[in-house]
Amino acid sequence: MQELASGGVAIEVHKLNKSFGPVLALRSVSLKIATGQIYGLLGPNGAGKTTFIRLLTGSTRPSGGSISVLGLDPTRQKQQARRQIGYMPQSPSLYEDLTPVENIRFFGRGRRQGDLARRVDEVIAFVGLRERANDAVYTFSGGMKQRLSLACALVNRPPVLLLDEPTSGIDPQLRESFWAHFRDMASHGTTILISTHQMDEALYCDRLAVLNRGVLLADDSPKQLLWQENATVRIWRAGEVVVHDLADYPNTLPGLLQEHGLDVSISRIEVDVEDLGRIVLRKIDIQDRNTGGDDHAGNP
Repeated sequence: MQELASGGVAIEVHKLNKSFGPVLALRSVSLKIATGQIYGLLGPNGAGKTTFIRLLTGSTRPSGGSISVLGLDPTRQKQQARRQIGYMPQSPSLYEDLTPVENIRFFGRGRRQGDLARRVDEVIAFVGLRERANDAVYTFSGGMKQRLSLACALVNRPPVLLLDEPTSGIDPQLRESFWAHFRDMASHGTTILISTHQMDEALYCDRLAVLNRGVLLADDSPKQLLWQENATVRIWRAGEVVVHDLADYPNTLPGLLQEHGLDVSISRIEVDVEDLGRIVLRKIDIQDRNTGGDDHAGNP
């Protein structure tokens, strides 16, 4: 279990299970997410990421275990919990005959957002839709609908923000702007849970969970996930290359270099560390081999 920041716990699940008939979407998942943390969910399609987020919103009931969002049970205290949550689903749920202004206003009224007109204008500008603010949503591209869906989730300044693939179909420049905004929100106490397939984005998170077939395979910071894996160290010495494979290389590398004495004949050192995508895939492959590819696990 992770060490939490001084702000306390915003989201906590304990031995969470969810089944759809014979399919186990989540199996005994336990984790804590600290207040003001950006927490990433990684895993292939069918890993259980979307199911996990829906359980937090209270839109589906767990088959076992417990959930707490800001001290509230999303199933038994659904209305109170939803007032605290901004939710962006993977597939935008928008009123296509309405304009962006009308969609955002609708969601803001549902959550009793004060000073709504100013807030609508702020989030429309943030997602880059001001020029299309009064056009019907059915005329929008998929990426524009994605941006509008994010604006609807942000309108009430929620203390907990749940984002399912928020930057899918978004251009790199706008994606960078979104992440800067997410980081600013987190610095002011907003807790953000993000499901993503983008490994470069995952590195922006404070902590990551790796899910596969409904099982939590890892719960750690990106840095620790990278450090736990082996690194290949190549040392050029007196015209020859010496290759070493190191585990926990930040701690073991100094000893290796001490063995070589760091003398003047060492002209170059390279450390090759696997990227996050390969690390996640290896964890998934190990689980699949151990379970024999159980067809009764994962999302339906």
